[in-house]
Amino acid sequence: MSGGFRSRAMSGDKNNRDHKRDGKQGKKPWEGPKPKNNRRDHRDRRDDNGRPQRGRPGDRRARDSRNDARGQRSNRAGGFVAAARKAGVDVPRAVAYSVIRRVHSDDAFANLTLPKALREQKLQGRDAAFATEITYGALRTEGVLDAVIDKCASRPLADISPEVLDALRLGVYQVLYTRVEPHAAVDTTVRLVEAAGQEKAKGFSNGIMRSVTRTSVEKWFADLAPDDELAALAFRHAHPEWIARSFAEVLGPEELEDALEADSQRPIVHLVARPGEISAEELALITGFEEGKYSPYAVYMDHGDPADIEPIKQGLAGVQDEGSQLIARAVAEADVDGTDTGRWLDLCAGPGGKAALLGSLARIDRATVDAVEVSKHRAELIDKAVRDLPVTVHVADGRKPGLDAGFDRILVDAPCSGLGALRRRPEARWRKSESDIAELTTLQFELLNSAVDLVRPGGVVVYSTCSPDLRETRGIVDRALEELNVEEMDAHALISDMRDVGSEKSVQMWPHRHGTDAMFFAVLRKPAV
Repeated sequence: MSGGFRSRAMSGDKNNRDHKRDGKQGKKPWEGPKPKNNRRDHRDRRDDNGRPQRGRPGDRRARDSRNDARGQRSNRAGGFVAAARKAGVDVPRAVAYSVIRRVHSDDAFANLTLPKALREQKLQGRDAAFATEITYGALRTEGVLDAVIDKCASRPLADISPEVLDALRLGVYQVLYTRVEPHAAVDTTVRLVEAAGQEKAKGFSNGIMRSVTRTSVEKWFADLAPDDELAALAFRHAHPEWIARSFAEVLGPEELEDALEADSQRPIVHLVARPGEISAEELALITGFEEGKYSPYAVYMDHGDPADIEPIKQGLAGVQDEGSQLIARAVAEADVDGTDTGRWLDLCAGPGGKAALLGSLARIDRATVDAVEVSKHRAELIDKAVRDLPVTVHVADGRKPGLDAGFDRILVDAPCSGLGALRRRPEARWRKSESDIAELTTLQFELLNSAVDLVRPGGVVVYSTCSPDLRETRGIVDRALEELNVEEMDAHALISDMRDVGSEKSVQMWPHRHGTDAMFFAVLRKPAV
């Protein structure tokens, strides 16, 4: 229950390219509160995390309409801030509320939306820090906040308008997790409700907020925590129980709390020095930051905006988690039987970070990379990332990419649950459902099977995910060892400076151990004929 922020008054016044495009363009403890009535209309629908779902299932027209309106809503964000200021709300809280609304109404990503909003409103220093704290904090602890609101409300959460519910979440977060004075949290919450055009709900919101402030933080957590020890730990660290159990299966109970706590810490930015362009040592000297511990290309950026760094502006460096760098490097460094003919493949390449690093390494080795991405939009992002590197981008399904077999090295950075990167996306833990994993594992194995078909005898396939869930990691690899013509190599040898990465031949990284995302990778080789 730490915060560090106190109540504040109104603030904020103050083709020359070598590569080409392919032609194929074309409760568990925290599942959430239970409804208080038996109404069966669409407002009471909930997902696997118990979160309220609005709208009819499968209503694509409604989703398309929301997507079309995203730009309009973005343009209206500044208008809301003006309305909030008129209602007596300070700019940092107005910005935080507008971002949270976009996350919930437009499926926007907070880590992309908030920085833009801060720039537009010219928020800096303490104001920017406060807006960031309450935005990310309210999204990260949403399940806990909803439990408290549900306990105080006279109606189910699904019957509270989204505009009011988000204002309450922001207010309750300030009461439970920061040093903001209770009266300030109550007052600004009611004013946000007014600014959102929900004047009739001001009394309702005021009543809930006052109920929240009448109970101590310690009592709220004691009263609402589940009886089960693991479930209570998940609740205390604002995780759905199924995610905590997933982590515990890999780590064991003695290390689980450290892992959950790390998910609530904002990570520092990792920079990648592009091989052949600039070294990590040079990048560290230019920026004044520290070189990375594990990747020879990594630099740790502990403050500032990466967009302001000159080597990044010039394309000599980029932003990439150190674990991701290690995986791309492993593809280039793994031992193959026979001569490397220089045919490399990134089978699930979007949005292009690993493809760019792999392309840089391929250029040094005089190799080429084919990068496959099923989404045309993401393929365009790869194009931008790889620039003048020897990378050819294909818009195709990695399960049937239409490429000739015979690749020496293949990366399968498979679509996954993303449980290993929860700290970078504060809203993600409440958007994910355990029921999604079965579908993901089917896709993951199909992609790995495709890679094994495409790699030459003696060639290697690196399978990776940004998830520590055993079903997406060892489960896929062990099945491949049983059903496909591959043998597993010792991946530890490819990250010799990193310790404590698991007892298997594969590598499992963790934020609390290594400072990286919870990345997993295994190296498989097709036996030579």
